[in-house]
This record gives sequence, structure tokens and C-alpha cells, in this order.
Amino acid sequence: MKTPSKGKKVNKAWLHDHINDPYVKLAHREGYRARAAYKLKEIDEALNLIKPGHLMVDLGSVPGAWSQYARRRMSPQGAAVGDLNGTIIALDMLAMEPIEGVHFIQGDFRETEVLDKLTQVLASRQADLVVSDMAPNLSGIASADAARVEHLIELAIEFAQNHMKPQGSLVVKAFHGGTYDSVLKRMKAAFEVVKLFKPKASRGRSSEIFLVGIHLKADAPKSL
Repeated sequence: MKTPSKGKKVNKAWLHDHINDPYVKLAHREGYRARAAYKLKEIDEALNLIKPGHLMVDLGSVPGAWSQYARRRMSPQGAAVGDLNGTIIALDMLAMEPIEGVHFIQGDFRETEVLDKLTQVLASRQADLVVSDMAPNLSGIASADAARVEHLIELAIEFAQNHMKPQGSLVVKAFHGGTYDSVLKRMKAAFEVVKLFKPKASRGRSSEIFLVGIHLKADAPKSL
């Protein structure tokens, strides 16, 4: 008799947890593409980051749950469609299904062609809020994965410094362990205030944590 492999056991356990996850069920009922919407929702409700009339840039936006949430927050009726009082620009290297009113740019924002497209949409404006739920493809090698996470956060900080209002805010996803201390140090070097969040929608076993930087420091370095 064949015994299930460890990988299959893990996959079945994850699938069971996912199907029974209350936030997965809630996302399905409320029309969000992913449970991640409730992570941003909790952060926003605590800090009131997203307001009507704002310009928000969503880095690593696929599948689009954060843009969906922001779109509803900027709608006069809180609706997923219809009027939108504000601007949402979403960027990702992967394709994303359209969201009404959201400007989506596919590509790597470090590339000139993608930045040119972003500049056109911005039309000389600066963002009020930059959010990043970006995470790298993990290799299983702790030191390498930690370095990749740190690099993505560094990119998000530099993006905010170049395209966000001085009084704006940046939300990034980080992970405990590895280079977490250096990531936190970099955020504190770039922002006047840094707050930490472990949203209820973040799975308990996950090491992810969200850092929110508020008000850019005028004299902060733009790279490590």
C-alpha cells in the first residue's frame, strides 16, 4: 500500500484550512478576489489611510484585492462599481483582471518603459498612499529569501520617496526573522512615524507583518 507523501499531506492540510478560513468565505461573499483585502481594511480602519480624492499606488497588485478595497473606500456609495472619487494605479509583472476605475500597468516598475506609463497616468501628481503586498518567490534558503524580501521593501521605499507626497504613507509587507531588523531600521530612517500591524486576517502561523511609514523624512537617504 502506498502512503501519502509529506507534500500531499501538507497540500491537503493547506486546502482544508483555506476552504474553512472565515476570511476566505467572507471575501467570497463580499466579492473580493482574495482574503488579503481584510488585511488592508484593518490597517486602514486603524489609521484612516485611504480617503476620497486620494491617489493610491498599489505595487504588486495581483490578484487585485487591495485595489478592490481602495476602490470601494473612494466610492461615494462604497460600491465596487460606479462613481469613484480618487485615483488608483495598480502595477504588477503579472496580468490582472480589470477593476472598474483602476488604472493597471503590467510590468516591472524599475524599467523605464513602465515608469513612463506611470508618469503619464500620474500627470504630474504625487501619491497620497503607496501600498505593497509584494512577496518574492521563495527558494527555501532562508538567507536568500530574507534578502529578496528586504530588496522588495527597499524598492517600495524608494518608489514612495520618488512618487509620493511628503505627508503620504507607505504600507509594506515584511516577515519576522532574517533581515527584519534591518528592514525596520530602513523604514524608520525614511519616515517620521513607523507602525507595525499583524492583522487578524493574517494567518496565525504566518510570520508576515505589515509596516506602515507615515510622513517622509526630508533628509532621508534614498538607498542603503
